[in-house]
Amino acid sequence: MSRGRFIVVEGGEGVGKSTQVRRLRVFLEDGGVPVVVTREPGGTALGEGIRKLVLHGRGASVDPETELLLILAARAALVREVVGPALAAGTWVLSDRYDLSSLAYQGYGRGIGVSRVGRLNSFATGGLAADLCVVLDLPVEEGIARQGRAGKSRDRFESEGSAFLGRVRRGYVELARSRPGVVLVSAGGSPADVEGRIRREVALAFPDAFGTAGPGGR
Repeated sequence: MSRGRFIVVEGGEGVGKSTQVRRLRVFLEDGGVPVVVTREPGGTALGEGIRKLVLHGRGASVDPETELLLILAARAALVREVVGPALAAGTWVLSDRYDLSSLAYQGYGRGIGVSRVGRLNSFATGGLAADLCVVLDLPVEEGIARQGRAGKSRDRFESEGSAFLGRVRRGYVELARSRPGVVLVSAGGSPADVEGRIRREVALAFPDAFGTAGPGGR
């Protein structure tokens, strides 16, 4: 049985990750690809508990290092309980966030540093990297405006303000330009526009599965 493939959708606040993960799942399944969908932090019982604490903990002061270690604990559990077994079974994995989030949010945003975060990331993941990471990019103010129009309540990261989110965006852009297997995709326009851009990147990354035209062109 051949190994599955690991696709991650990343990006800052308000870029539409969750929407695009749902659409990409349909794209993969229509192409006959067995897929497991997960998210970070989360995806396991431990991870979901950490997610509530890190994103929505009220009255709890969490310093940057503690925040990072909590997220890495959730990631370690996700890799060992969900991602690794699925890939070994030949199932594709689609995740809403993975290791680039820590590099962008804690490495750049919190100022911990990419090298330090990277070393801890490697330990938590056992070196497991995504086969394709799609980073959705949008100006910070546009992302904030989208969230406002949607009436979405803000979590801890979304409440940090434009300066923090600007550092996160810069981190994502620099990481996408310097790392293999990472592509930067504009999140501007309609959800359908963005979906089309992502489909093209997936088809290019996995020509044996989709060719260059997607499932319909096989």
